[in-house]
Amino acid sequence: MYELSKRTSNFSDSVIRRMTRIANKYDAVNLSQGFPDFAPPKEITDRLAEVAKMGPHQYAITWGAQNFREALARKHEHFSGMKVDPDSEIVVTCGSTEAMMASMMSIINPGDKVAIFSPFYENYGADTILSGAEPIYIPLVPPDFNFDINLLEEAFRSGVKALILCNPSNPCGKVFTRKELENIAELAIKYDAYVITDEVYEHIIYEPHKHVYMATLPGMCERTIICNSLSKTYSITGWRLGYVIAPPNIIDRVKKFMTF
Repeated sequence: MYELSKRTSNFSDSVIRRMTRIANKYDAVNLSQGFPDFAPPKEITDRLAEVAKMGPHQYAITWGAQNFREALARKHEHFSGMKVDPDSEIVVTCGSTEAMMASMMSIINPGDKVAIFSPFYENYGADTILSGAEPIYIPLVPPDFNFDINLLEEAFRSGVKALILCNPSNPCGKVFTRKELENIAELAIKYDAYVITDEVYEHIIYEPHKHVYMATLPGMCERTIICNSLSKTYSITGWRLGYVIAPPNIIDRVKKFMTF
């Protein structure tokens, strides 16, 4: 028989889910998998019950229902101040994991380089490899999880096409300051690179930290791809409601990916 895919040959079982199984087996405190321990807002579950009775129950638009995209556009504008066109700048995905993969497949070619802050959510490395790119890891140094701007510029100088930025960061919890984001933005503009942000934890921050949206910084709207989800904020991780916000030319590619 033909050999199996080389691209996934070195992948392991999910470390997060493996540790969850072990924690469950020994009744241990599970610090590996993050999900809220509170119920979703009643308004959301009530609406789910209504839709379950009323429908529709058939194929949806592959990039998300119109009313949902419009609601996401209003939400994002409320918190970020950015106006977003629900028709040309948003795609709904199966969780933020698919949002990240769809974004990577839309901008990355085999042989490209992708910078990733480390430690990182395990899917970022896999997504990069599945896209045919080479991951370049930039250390976040404890205890404050700061990074060396010179190392980051060296990565960009080597030909990095995109940087994956999780803010607030999973798993270390770092909240990038405005100054740090401005430094990253300056390099992205200087080297004409994209920044793919994972902003699932945008509302889970503690004073005095504030969440700054990379796409709102000067010159970054056209080169930032936002991946997000309702999972953590609304305690609906099992619903797999994610989305991508990006410029129309990128969203057009994401839509094509979502037709499969």
